[in-house]
Amino acid sequence: MLTKKQLDLLELIHRRMQRDGVPPSFDEMKDALDLRSKSGIHRLITALEERGFIRRLAHRARAIEIVKLPESLEAKLGGFTPRVIEGSRADPPRDAQPVTAAAAMDLPVMGRIAAGTPIEAISEVSTHVAVPHQMLTTGKSHYALEVKGDSMIEAGINEGDIVVIE
Repeated sequence: MLTKKQLDLLELIHRRMQRDGVPPSFDEMKDALDLRSKSGIHRLITALEERGFIRRLAHRARAIEIVKLPESLEAKLGGFTPRVIEGSRADPPRDAQPVTAAAAMDLPVMGRIAAGTPIEAISEVSTHVAVPHQMLTTGKSHYALEVKGDSMIEAGINEGDIVVIE
């Protein structure tokens, strides 16, 4: 169970990370929650960390990651909805030939992406996956990640799936 201030802080961190990719600074947190000092933010962050909602990485500025959200906050925020990037390809004719390996491009699988509990990011090629050229945006860079976790099942993304990132 979280206090109102802890829940407000967790929501603030989550929204900022969704919007900017980084959590707010302690000063921004203090101002947003209308607290008089940053020591109150330190106490709230420590409480969230002890309850397993966030994780702090030592010796790094703004190094907070959200491990989980309480059900009440997930319901309020509407849960996770992936953003699908529509390609600029036309649908193939119904009598089109199936895609052959020669018509596919090998994309590097750069590691795993968390779908649930955060995992360590891996930025080295572990394997390759063949993707038809028609599914890729011309002139853009692409890579693939393996899904680890099951929080995106309702969106049709299951553990072990490969997702292509533009």
